[in-house]
Amino acid sequence: MSGLELFETERLVLSGWRMDQLDDLVALHGSPNVARYLTVSGAPWTREQAEKSVAHWIDLFETRQLGKLRLTRKSDGAFVGRAGFGIYPPTGEPELGYALFEGYHGAGYAKEAALGLRDWFFANNKGEHFIGMADVRNAPSLAILEKIGMEKTHVEVDHLGLTCQFHIYRLPVHV
Repeated sequence: MSGLELFETERLVLSGWRMDQLDDLVALHGSPNVARYLTVSGAPWTREQAEKSVAHWIDLFETRQLGKLRLTRKSDGAFVGRAGFGIYPPTGEPELGYALFEGYHGAGYAKEAALGLRDWFFANNKGEHFIGMADVRNAPSLAILEKIGMEKTHVEVDHLGLTCQFHIYRLPVHV
């Protein structure tokens, strides 16, 4: 995808990453309040971790049209965070995920991005379902998964060692 716009929601533009935007991800995942639910240690990401992730997301979009995307606000172009679909390593399922700068929490941006991604996923025939999960301590993130219509499935320790509540969203069946 390499920096191209994928789609827009009412207030956001979702676009791919370029390697020259690495500093944005370092700032986002370098925040202790953002990183606390992303790893067992809760440690902010290093530049190397961010670089590996951006390269992976670029490749994932180029090969499968999935990946975590940049979220920018339409009104002023501000970078607010990232959201999109990864591939959950243990199962190979598409997995919805998002992270926003703390200053944008509570403004509805994560829900707006998640709803847009949900609809985009099915409109573009990416599969019959996707999963999402969040650390059991991350109530706001768990609430977003439920607000977009995902069903709780189970709690387990994920591949990174976090105790997560898992959810699933299945393609709606129309009769």
